[in-house]
Parts: sequence; C-alpha cells; structure tokens
Amino acid sequence: MPIGSAPLLERYRDLLARDGEAFPLSLGEGGTPLIHARRLGSELGLSRLYLKFEGTNPTGSFKDRGMVLAVNRAVQGAARAVICASTGNTSASAAAYAAAAGIPCYVVLPAGKVARGKLAQALAAGARLIMVDGNFDAALQAVRRLGDEGIAAVVNSINPDRLEGQQTLAFEIVDALGSAPDAVALPVGNAGNITAAWRGFRRYAEA
Repeated sequence: MPIGSAPLLERYRDLLARDGEAFPLSLGEGGTPLIHARRLGSELGLSRLYLKFEGTNPTGSFKDRGMVLAVNRAVQGAARAVICASTGNTSASAAAYAAAAGIPCYVVLPAGKVARGKLAQALAAGARLIMVDGNFDAALQAVRRLGDEGIAAVVNSINPDRLEGQQTLAFEIVDALGSAPDAVALPVGNAGNITAAWRGFRRYAEA
C-alpha cells in the first residue's frame, strides 16, 4: 500500500498539528519503504516479516521524523538556534534541519567519542561543534543548561516534539500493513524511539 507523497507532517496533520499550525519545513522525511523479508522470514518461520528501511530518510536516520517537528516548532517559537548533545545521528539530523530553517545548530560532543561519518554530515550542514570532557551524559547536561538559559532550543529526545514526530513510524506501518503488527523490534538507545512507536500505535488505535 503506497504511503503517499505529501510531506510527512502534513500527511498526519490531524494527529500531530496544533490549532492553525503550519509546517513549512520539510526535507522529504518519512514515507520509508516497508520491505517484505520473505527469505529471512522463512528461515525464522515468519511468513509476514517486514523491515522498515529508515535509512532512506534525508540524513539516513529515523531521527529525522522527530527532528522535522522539533525544528518546525523551534522556529515557530522564535528560537535563535538549536542545540543538541550527540555522538552521531542526532547531530546530523539537527544540523540538516537547522540549515534548512536558516538558523545555527550547536552540537555538544563528548571529546573523542563520536561517529566520524555522522560528524562529517553535521559539519557539512554547518553545525558548530563544542567539545566537552566526559561522556554523552556530560554533554547532555551542558545542553540542558544552555537550553534553560534560553540560548537555544534543545532538540534531543528530551524535547517532547521529537517523540511526537517519531510516532509517524507507527502510523506508516499501520497504513502499509492495514493493521498493527503483532510485534515490532527497534533500536534502543535511550528508548525514546520505543516510547514514540508505542504512543503512535496507541494514538492511531484511539483515532
């Protein structure tokens, strides 16, 4: 079943938008293919095993789903910049959407503990890097302080708009299959994506 060609947030406006809210910013996120993995499914004894290929999002990550909503709302809230702590995907996504919105993106990194490919993506999109001693938690703590001071809008998954946008993963799965699946396997990280998917399935069921 085709997902549709409208921008992601517009497709699910009824489930996501606030009254009169506009979504001018999009990089073509969402609409990722759901691939029927027949051979792998046969080996596992599963006749209906599907893989949701999130690598076709603009920066190659599912995080684009939440970032597009977070940055749209940051801009609507007159944010002068966005900021995130990251060791990889979040920095690339935040930098790409900030660049599209025409605002600076600051990325706080734990020194020496970053994925170089994703760092290159963030730099290519114009991100400004800040290195801190310590691990990711130290970087996130610094970001929280800067966010509390109003210097920039925090776009890590502690931002509820990130998780709200990532619900669209569940919406698309149901649209493609015609019903909710029996089970979903997701990358964990800090479990934000699992939370978002669960909310998405519940939200669709309620609607």
